[in-house]
Amino acid sequence: MVREQYLTTTPGTSLERPKNEYIYKIGIYGWRKRCLYLFVLLLLIILVVNFSLTIWILKVMWFSPTGMGHLRVTKEGLRLEGESEFLFPLYAKEIHSRVDSSLLLQSTHNVTVNARNSNGEVTGRLNVGPKMVEFHSQQFQINSKDGKPLFTVDENEVVIGTDKLRVTGPEGALFEHSVETPLVKAEAFKQLRLESPTRSLSMDAPRGINIKAQAGNIEALSQMDIKLHSSDGVLLLDAETVRLPKLPEGARGGSGISQGLYEICVCPDGKLYLSVAGVGSTCQEYSRVCQTC
Repeated sequence: MVREQYLTTTPGTSLERPKNEYIYKIGIYGWRKRCLYLFVLLLLIILVVNFSLTIWILKVMWFSPTGMGHLRVTKEGLRLEGESEFLFPLYAKEIHSRVDSSLLLQSTHNVTVNARNSNGEVTGRLNVGPKMVEFHSQQFQINSKDGKPLFTVDENEVVIGTDKLRVTGPEGALFEHSVETPLVKAEAFKQLRLESPTRSLSMDAPRGINIKAQAGNIEALSQMDIKLHSSDGVLLLDAETVRLPKLPEGARGGSGISQGLYEICVCPDGKLYLSVAGVGSTCQEYSRVCQTC
């Protein structure tokens, strides 16, 4: 320690101040000074490197006052240009593409879109996979450009709202249950065929059934019975010629010249047969044809 001496003198007297034997210099000298300068230089180098890296990151990531890279922040929301990859779920209220381009959602496995309620429960799900497109919801609806429902599916029914349903498959359309429609029509120059391979085919209408072929024949083929029934009205066959080529022929029932004419007879059980026409009726109630099975 440095010992300091304090001397008091009176005005007018002069005393010589004793010389200090030990004098210490105040400051940093020697190797401490060199280490301090080296440390300050190292801090400056780190500061310059950090500043350069910051500028480089801003340059590479395309940071700007409006966003980052292809991502722009607008008043309507976020606008993303080009292709982007999301590694985690994306939550958004609305996603739409530009006016002059389409929106593409692509994945190596599948694309799943979920709709949730306020409690976080999934109320609707659309899953597009490599082999199947699945939709889970209470109702599925496709609308036209003007808002008209074109296709609606729920638990009870399927509604097709188009003016014309066209089936272009070579095997036609297969319906396991009943079909309700006001019109069934084939394409131009194509045949219309209604077929039930293993069961019966029934057509019901409260105000009548109209079967019309403008250019061609109408054929009704059945392995068992064909029934034409009218609950309130008559069955009318309006044609120039009505032919029943496979009706059995009965025996001559009376005298007269037939001139190649035949008479259609009806058995009590409703069976029809042909009888050679005569002057009077040749139908017999107990004909051989009526008694044969």
